Amino acid sequence: MKKKIKIVTLLLIVAYYGDGYAQMDQYAYKTKLNNITDTWHKIGLPNEMFSKISPNLSDVRVFGITPKNDTIEAPYVLRLQKEKASHQTIPFTILNTTYNKKGSYITLGIPNEEPINQIQLDFNQSNFDWMITLEGSQDQTQWYTITENYRILSIKNELTDYQFSTVKFSTAQYRYFRILIKSNQKPVLESATITKKEKTIAEYQEYPIKHINIQNVKKTKQTVIDVKFSTAVPVSYIQIAPEDTFDYYRPISIEYVSDSIQTSQGKWVPQYHKLSSGVLNSIEDNVFICSSTITQKLRILIKNHDNQPLQINKINIKGYKHELVTRFISPATYYLVYGNDKVQKPLYDLNHVSAKIPQNISNVTLGKQEKIEREVANVTEPLFVNKYWLWGVMLVVILLLGGFTLSMMKKK
Repeated sequence: MKKKIKIVTLLLIVAYYGDGYAQMDQYAYKTKLNNITDTWHKIGLPNEMFSKISPNLSDVRVFGITPKNDTIEAPYVLRLQKEKASHQTIPFTILNTTYNKKGSYITLGIPNEEPINQIQLDFNQSNFDWMITLEGSQDQTQWYTITENYRILSIKNELTDYQFSTVKFSTAQYRYFRILIKSNQKPVLESATITKKEKTIAEYQEYPIKHINIQNVKKTKQTVIDVKFSTAVPVSYIQIAPEDTFDYYRPISIEYVSDSIQTSQGKWVPQYHKLSSGVLNSIEDNVFICSSTITQKLRILIKNHDNQPLQINKINIKGYKHELVTRFISPATYYLVYGNDKVQKPLYDLNHVSAKIPQNISNVTLGKQEKIEREVANVTEPLFVNKYWLWGVMLVVILLLGGFTLSMMKKK
């Protein structure tokens, strides 16, 4: 009896899941991959596909159609061409601090003459605006200028909390470094960090802005900038360049539209989520780096408080280049496939053995984006797709189970 029940259960499972495996026709779009000549290739994701995929890119697949008309799946590793940064902290000692009519001198000694390119200074003062000169020497006798008229700043009050006190310069290698702070006020240095910072530049793709709208709202004392792209794109770099030459320090918040909801009056209202924040200021380059986020609309909010609004005519927005490092094993016609918000992100072995992927990999070329037409069901349906057959099987199962139960009751 147990064997019969197992068979019946298996029939039910087949009936329910028989057509549940993900096939190529369950996705909305495909793009043919050309010039596949090796086991490993890179696939650069085109901008046109980002408006048609899930926000976390979970529905991206590489499918192949073999000569026998079988569907196979090629594994991939998703790579974003981000910047890669590393830093090494260099030990040092503060040798002396002196003061004269030119300002305050702070002399730092490095035991092993390590190359450095950054000194972060932490002062006891919370409000200052100083110009500094940085010099280097091998013997404290002859000094060489590394950078001069470098501005460091700290503002802390009920409206603003901003500090820029990191001295950045081209890599220099000296035994001694001397910082001249040009100020009538005697600085009190609490700590310093000397580092050698190395960074690999990210590969970005710049996005043209389709429409931009700037409003200065007097009621909220804000500048509201709405930015719209032609299509949804993955944003990770926002640069805002005011034309004003005077000093300014304005809190800024950058939001993106993730979705829209319809009100009871039938109006669609966009839903904003925070993307990045900081201080728009006249010292730094005003670049805001954020996690790669797919969106078609951005909103930039600048708090002016009681200040005159800034003149902003240039906004530069970019995104990391996205690419798939893919392994092709079997001969087939391959497609980049996407557009299915019901599937989960794939789990491939490549994610755990990425160190074995070759360094020099060529790119494939992409064909035109095509809409995948779903196959029309034939007049004669398979046995377990037709709902009447399914109900029939279920009825037989119920009768069999009922019969088994009555038989056992009679025996007892």
